[in-house]
Amino acid sequence: MDGMGIRVEHLYKSFGKERVLTDVNLTVEPGEVVGLVGENGSGKTVLMKCVCGFLRPDRGSVTVGGKRVGKDCDFPESLGVIIETPGFLPYRSGYRNLKTLAALRGRIGRREIDEALRAVGLYESRRKAVAKYSLGMRQRLGIAQAIMEDPAVLVLDEPFNGLDKVAAARVRAILLALRDRGKAILLASHNPLDIAELCGRILEMEVQPA
Repeated sequence: MDGMGIRVEHLYKSFGKERVLTDVNLTVEPGEVVGLVGENGSGKTVLMKCVCGFLRPDRGSVTVGGKRVGKDCDFPESLGVIIETPGFLPYRSGYRNLKTLAALRGRIGRREIDEALRAVGLYESRRKAVAKYSLGMRQRLGIAQAIMEDPAVLVLDEPFNGLDKVAAARVRAILLALRDRGKAILLASHNPLDIAELCGRILEMEVQPA
């Protein structure tokens, strides 16, 4: 596997006596979109948090971009993420929120932020306070945040939440373009259309028996 993809090997994760992940194995190659499907409680979000370094597995390993998460790095270097509802400072503008986040790494400037806002259709609303954004606008701002640094790997948990048909089609087009540019994308969605249009492979996850 190329060093810029995702590799999950023999992953286990429990919370107390509740086992959520049992011997999960997964690869996402550069230029590939892999879909996660399954009922609520099947561990999709937990798996994604392990990939991102937000949770530590009990056993097994996660390698992103050639580095083992939790050993070589705490958080993968070239990674864009949406997990659960994106959190932003409500009384700052969309642009200011992205500028603050971009400043944490210092890799990009105004041009890249503006490009991300244009891609998701928020450039005209960039000066509006996030408190005045609709749910779908906040979700699109989250997608702009995930892609603005041009990461090699994307981990997207329900990225289409709150999006109308037009916005969802725009985001699907963005993700297909990123795939064609060699990005490795791990995606969870409850919408069969999103999975069918975007994903070359699908991992079906099941709720673990009590």
